[in-house]
Amino acid sequence: MTGGSKFRGYYDDSSSGGYRRDKPQGRKKRLSAQKKKEIKEAFDLFDTDGSGTIDAKELNVAMRALGFELTPEQIYQMIAEVDKDGSGTIDFDEFVHMMTDKMGERDAREELNKAFKLIDKDGNGKISDVDIQRLAIETGEPFTLDEVREMIEAADENGDGEVDHEEFFKMMKRTGFGAGF
Repeated sequence: MTGGSKFRGYYDDSSSGGYRRDKPQGRKKRLSAQKKKEIKEAFDLFDTDGSGTIDAKELNVAMRALGFELTPEQIYQMIAEVDKDGSGTIDFDEFVHMMTDKMGERDAREELNKAFKLIDKDGNGKISDVDIQRLAIETGEPFTLDEVREMIEAADENGDGEVDHEEFFKMMKRTGFGAGF
């Protein structure tokens, strides 16, 4: 196995022989001690039978307790992404891996929120051509009015001539600036 893989392989000398994949090695190093503790407490709280695993229903309750509102489809998709043994449940290591990814998404969205607020100086919840021109002048990157309007049009899905929060997030994700969200 290569070092870049998220799976750590080891040689299995049992009757099946060969290499075997371990469970995904979540990005635990990025979590603060407080976040690890919160995740462990949530996992233990919702592992009602003490089996060391939680199912879709338990996961939904755990995610809500940690501040995430997800549809049943999203819950099942999350389980499928980390449930490497195909049990339909997730153990603590799988839960940590999944939560590390979800927290990273929330952090990316918070950063995009901050960027939106910096551009939307008047705080009306929309980015206008005036907002972009002001930003361009402040950063020393002058744009013509036509260039600014092209930028707005590229992100303006509802055709109102301005970019709202969701349009901004979609545009940033599409361009790669919102990766991880």
